[in-house]
Amino acid sequence: MPVILLSNLLDRRQLRNARARLAAVAGAVLLGLVAIVFARAGEFAQALFARLVAMAPWAPFVLTPLTFAAIVHLTRTTFPAARGSGIPQVMAAAHNPRAGAGGPLVSLRIAAAKFAATIAMLLSGASVGREGPTVQISAALMVAVHRWLRVPVTAGVIIAGGAAGVAAAFNTPLAGVAFAIEELAAAFEQKVAVMVMAAVMIAGLVSLGVAGDYVYFGMMAQTLPIRTMLIVAPLAGVAGGVTGALFSRALIALARPAQGWLARVRARPILFAAGCGVVVAAAGWATDGLSWGTGYDTTRHLLAGDHAALAFGPAKFVVTLATALSGAPGGIFAPSLSVGAGLGQLIAALFPGSAAGAIVLLGMVGYFTGVVRAPMTAVIIMMEMTADRTMILPLFATALIADAVSARVCRPKLYHALAEPFRAELTGG
Repeated sequence: MPVILLSNLLDRRQLRNARARLAAVAGAVLLGLVAIVFARAGEFAQALFARLVAMAPWAPFVLTPLTFAAIVHLTRTTFPAARGSGIPQVMAAAHNPRAGAGGPLVSLRIAAAKFAATIAMLLSGASVGREGPTVQISAALMVAVHRWLRVPVTAGVIIAGGAAGVAAAFNTPLAGVAFAIEELAAAFEQKVAVMVMAAVMIAGLVSLGVAGDYVYFGMMAQTLPIRTMLIVAPLAGVAGGVTGALFSRALIALARPAQGWLARVRARPILFAAGCGVVVAAAGWATDGLSWGTGYDTTRHLLAGDHAALAFGPAKFVVTLATALSGAPGGIFAPSLSVGAGLGQLIAALFPGSAAGAIVLLGMVGYFTGVVRAPMTAVIIMMEMTADRTMILPLFATALIADAVSARVCRPKLYHALAEPFRAELTGG
C-alpha cells in the first residue's frame, strides 16, 4: 500500500510539472505571436496618421487633443489598470502574485484595452512605444494560459511573461533576461531565472520564425578613436543622466499626491490630457512631423550617420513627456531611445569628423539609462538592436556614468515609483 501511494504521488507530481512546462511553452508562443501582430498594427497606425497629415496638415490640432482626452477618459473610467506604460503594473503584480494574478493588472480584459488604446494613441501621433504595453500584455497572456491549464501563478510566471514581452517587442532575447533581473524581479531566484530564459527563448524563436532574422535598428559598425571616446562617453553619460532623470522626476511628481497648482491640474485630468495633445500636435507641426510617433525612422537614420534637424531631440523630449504626463496608455522605451538619439546628434555636432552614428549610440544608452536606471539592460538592448560589439566598453562607461548621475538628480527609480500606487491597489492600502 505505501508503494502504491508513493507511485500515485509521483505520478501527480509529474503531471503537475508537465502541465507547468506546457503552460510556459504555450504562453511564450502565444505572446510571441501577439507581439508581432501588435508591432504590425503599430506600424500601420503610424503610416495611416502620416497619410492623414499629408492630406490635411491641420488634422493633428483636432485629432490629437480629442484622442488624448477620449483615451484618458476611457482609461480612468473603465480601464484604470491600463494607464501608462504597463511595466509598473507587472512589477506590482509580481510583488503580490496571489492578488495580482486574479486582479486587473495582468488580466486579458486590460491587455485588450492596452492593445487598442496604444494603437489609438499612435493613430493620433502620440509619442508612445509599444514595448511597455507589450510587457503588460505578455504577462497577462502568460498568466491566462497558466490559469486555463490550472497551473499555479507565481511571481516567476508573471516576470517570465513580461521579460519575454521585451524580447519579442525588440527581437532582443538577452535584453529580456537582463530587464527581468534589473527591473521586474525584486529577488531573482534560480527557478525564476530558468523560467525567464525559457520563455524568452521560445518567444524569440516564434518572432524569428514569423518575422524573420532582423536587427531592430539595422547593423552598424562605427567606432570612435580612444581619445574621442574618453571625452564623449562621460559627456553622453552626464547629459543623458541629467535629462533622463528630469523626465523621470516629472512623471513621478505627477503620480504622487500633490498640492497647489499640481493638485489643480490633476483635478481636471481630461482637460489636461487634451492640453498635452495640443502640445504634441504643435511640436509635430513645428518639426515637420519628426516628433510624432515612436521616432524609429529618424533614429535609424541618425545611427547610420545621417542628419536630422537639431530640434529633433528637444522636440521629442517635449512630446514624449507630454504624452506620458497625459496618463494615456503607452510605453516610453522607443521614444526614450529616439530622445537619446537626438541628444547624441547634438553631442556629435561638437565633434565634427568623428563617427556620428557611434556618438548617437552613446547618447541613446546615456538617456535611456538616465530614465530607466537599468544600465545592463540599456547596454545589452543597444548591442542587440544594432548588432554592434565594437562599442561595448564606451557603452558600459556611458551607462554607468548616466546611472550614477541620474540617481543623484532623481533618487527613486522610475518604474519602482510608478508601481507603488498599483501595489497599494492590490493590498487595499
